Amino acid sequence: MGRRRDLAGQQEQLSAATWSVLAEHGLAGLTLRAVAERAGCTTGMLLHTFVDKRALLAHARELLHQRTGERADAAASASADPIEALRAVLLQAASITEEKREEARVWIGFLAAALADPVLAELHRRYNRSFVDRIGRLVAAACPDRAPAACAATATTLVALVEGLNTLAAVDPGTYSDEAQQSAVDAALAPVVPVRLNRR
Repeated sequence: MGRRRDLAGQQEQLSAATWSVLAEHGLAGLTLRAVAERAGCTTGMLLHTFVDKRALLAHARELLHQRTGERADAAASASADPIEALRAVLLQAASITEEKREEARVWIGFLAAALADPVLAELHRRYNRSFVDRIGRLVAAACPDRAPAACAATATTLVALVEGLNTLAAVDPGTYSDEAQQSAVDAALAPVVPVRLNRR
């Protein structure tokens, strides 16, 4: 049991180091040595925990998916109705805090790696489709009279908007400020759901 706990702790520590290096230096700066130095360990220990850079990236992406999923669950649970829940989940996925902008930079780095790696690309597709499905369910709950195909199309559009905002805000937070991102989400939602959202 102790070994499993140690392995989980090492994986979490190394994934956190991976996030940090990716956020600061991008994919080009993500080397095993840089991650090991950031984690305060040797490259040997890193390779003992993860067999290669792909495994390290995959685990970091899995933790990011888990973290954002838990945050989406909490945002939906705290909402008063399905419409509010849809907006809250979209905004929790947007880069409206420094922590989320760091996550966006990590996501971009992972996506860049996935372009040349079919295993990472499949992982990305799976997690992205999971998010689209979540938004689709929220759209269906907020718009019960909308046809399933229309809900799915709307979900794809909303996810594309949020992920586009994340990507752009990662390098230009001045133009894509917190307020600009919230306004963009609200503008996209206006034709979809009745305007009775609690805008802050």
